[in-house]
Amino acid sequence: MKRVVVGLSGGVDSSVAAYLLQEQGYEVIGLFMKNWHDDSVTISNECPWLEDSNDALLVAEKLGIPFQTVDLSEQYKERIVDYMFNEYEKGRTPNPDVLCNREIKFDVFMKIALSLGADYVATGHYCRKGILEKDGEEVYQLLAGVDGNKDQSYFLCQLSQEQLAKSLFPIGELTKPQVREIAARMELVTAEKKDSQGLCFIGKVRLPEFLQQQLQPKEGLIFEVAADSPVYNQEQPTFASQKEELAYLSKNIAYTPEMGKVVGKHQGAHYFTIGQRKGLNVGGTKEPLFIIATDVTTNTIYTGQGNNHPGLFKKALFIQQPEVHWIREDLKLKAGEKMEVMARIRYRQPLQKATLFQFENGMYVLFEEPQSAITEGQFVSWHIGEELVGSGVIS
Repeated sequence: MKRVVVGLSGGVDSSVAAYLLQEQGYEVIGLFMKNWHDDSVTISNECPWLEDSNDALLVAEKLGIPFQTVDLSEQYKERIVDYMFNEYEKGRTPNPDVLCNREIKFDVFMKIALSLGADYVATGHYCRKGILEKDGEEVYQLLAGVDGNKDQSYFLCQLSQEQLAKSLFPIGELTKPQVREIAARMELVTAEKKDSQGLCFIGKVRLPEFLQQQLQPKEGLIFEVAADSPVYNQEQPTFASQKEELAYLSKNIAYTPEMGKVVGKHQGAHYFTIGQRKGLNVGGTKEPLFIIATDVTTNTIYTGQGNNHPGLFKKALFIQQPEVHWIREDLKLKAGEKMEVMARIRYRQPLQKATLFQFENGMYVLFEEPQSAITEGQFVSWHIGEELVGSGVIS
């Protein structure tokens, strides 16, 4: 009988995952991860992790499976929180959920599970695992969840073959309504529970407020750059090589104050991200202002009016070589090779047609259509059919 440790989060998805594994004949153990306990930053006096661990315990009792809580807050602070602040200070926008899966759930947590004699770790993610035979070896695939509306494979885009080998995703074949239905039928306390919002670790904390407590505010100027600014109408140079052209298409415009006019003040460029429109508190423009660039060295924010502003769009992005990650290592490109894929630059973005170009120093992703708000520090994932084959950090 195979033993599986389920990460019970206190939500409906992981509860049903545990139940399904039990039905499939696995010996199931429930583990709740406590990742955060700095109560000074929670917004309300609700204590989400206490409530969640309690719900997880009730589910485990209902299913009759052993349950314990593991405190991973130290590793969490080190690997996720510190990394996030470091990235924000550099003016990049990290994705804590992707990191949480790579560094915590499928690494620290997985090691604990395996030390308990588990054969697998299971989570309540909406995605599926496939297995192929290739040259006599088993190759694992990360496939989209059947519920197109809830597919969460993007959040697992940094997993490795070793991690997938030991993972199970029991609800990947189901839709959210089916999951709720099973939970209701089993009378699980989580059946009606709302999906959790907010960061994967801090419960009900809003990111800007969390950041403000950690990063010192400093006042700077907000500039608005007109859509018809000459910076957008420059003639394209001629390129000696494809690589040169890709470098040109993926590079950010270097804005200077002379290109725009001052429209307001902000409390710190490092709190803001490309494509953001909330939180600027500048009124009086015909269309809403969107952030087209931030400069943390000069503490300046550049904005443009409307979501079709040319400053928001780019056709290509670059990933530094150490940040290029293939789940399907057997499909990895060598320098000089290219591959047609579907790609996305954020969770739930519809997949976009793109071509990967691999060079010695990294990889370019060239999109067929210009993409809005390509953001440094976020992940781009690439797909063939319903399989997520690799990902990388946008540089």
